[in-house]
Amino acid sequence: MVTLDQAYLFRDVTAQTRAEISRMAAEESHETGKLLFDAGDAAGHLYILVEGRVRLSTRGTGHIAHIVSDAGDALGWSSMAGNEAYTASAECLGPVKVLKFDTDRLVEVLEKDPVSGMSFYRRLAEVIGRRLVASYGAALSLHGDRNPQYWG
Repeated sequence: MVTLDQAYLFRDVTAQTRAEISRMAAEESHETGKLLFDAGDAAGHLYILVEGRVRLSTRGTGHIAHIVSDAGDALGWSSMAGNEAYTASAECLGPVKVLKFDTDRLVEVLEKDPVSGMSFYRRLAEVIGRRLVASYGAALSLHGDRNPQYWG
């Protein structure tokens, strides 16, 4: 079982705050083909992968944006980034277990501990940045650019 101290987003969160967040976690199991959320759905939950593989794809196109397969990785971070709706769909590629967190409750806890909240959001920005750079690279490779440059 993944614990929050193993989850990248929560690594620098204080033990006390992590314990409070842990108590609000709902563990869920999902079957192959199940959608954790669909692009356009109201973004109200953050998920931490416990086990399995989840395909994130963009709305309407079905293009794969990312595969999440490492225990402790986050899904549904749109909910923590101020988006009202999820920007991708998350489909289970096999049996999946996740920890599910209500976004509003999670934000309340992080706001009570600003140092932990800042650490959480710094790590969230890193995750978003890595996925963005990977998406840039994938898009450029489709166009034959072998020496991509990134601005920003």
